[in-house]
Amino acid sequence: LHNLTVSYRQHPALHHVSGHFAQGSLTAVIGPNGAGKSTLLKSLAGLLPLEPHSRVERAPGLRLAYLPQQSELDHSFPLDVRDCVLLGLWSQTGAFGSATPAMLACVNAALHAVGLEGFERRHVGTLSSGQIQRALFARLLVQDAQLILLDEPFNAVESKTTAALLALVLQWQREGRTVITVLHDDAQVRTYFPQTLLLARECIAWGPTADVLTDANLQRA
Repeated sequence: LHNLTVSYRQHPALHHVSGHFAQGSLTAVIGPNGAGKSTLLKSLAGLLPLEPHSRVERAPGLRLAYLPQQSELDHSFPLDVRDCVLLGLWSQTGAFGSATPAMLACVNAALHAVGLEGFERRHVGTLSSGQIQRALFARLLVQDAQLILLDEPFNAVESKTTAALLALVLQWQREGRTVITVLHDDAQVRTYFPQTLLLARECIAWGPTADVLTDANLQRA
């Protein structure tokens, strides 16, 4: 990130954030409400216009996967679980292509990995919050991305599902993927995330979690 600044209707949401996410790092993004955490992820995903002189640089050809907050998703859309996960293969199927047997096998393996085998034909609107999040993590699995952006992935999810999804996040890190996750649970951050970016519209601190989550930094944020 080079001087990342993003504004909504002339109101800055992020101010002059610069820094580097190392390849294979596992980073938590934390801060108070309105700190710009979701804006940061959307900027990394290329979904927002940046202010002049701001840049987000990624390695050419880097595959990226982005999971927004559940509140931004339409759970009433007429889609079953299998097709929801198949959307992760959109870049391969295109708008009118059909899924190959290899793609369907990939989807089945992903559903098994998140504990949703047998749910393939269930409508997403009938799932619990935890089951929906498992399905969305299965979609991330089939995308096979090198950079994974997660916006509050454990919010309103029961502890069993949180533990299962955290295990997947840690597995991605062991595989050398770069994972950037917006969180609000300090204990979770301290336990599982080696790197932390503390935001309050600007960068308060960024680095090893123990160095970032100090009383002084949290008070400043």
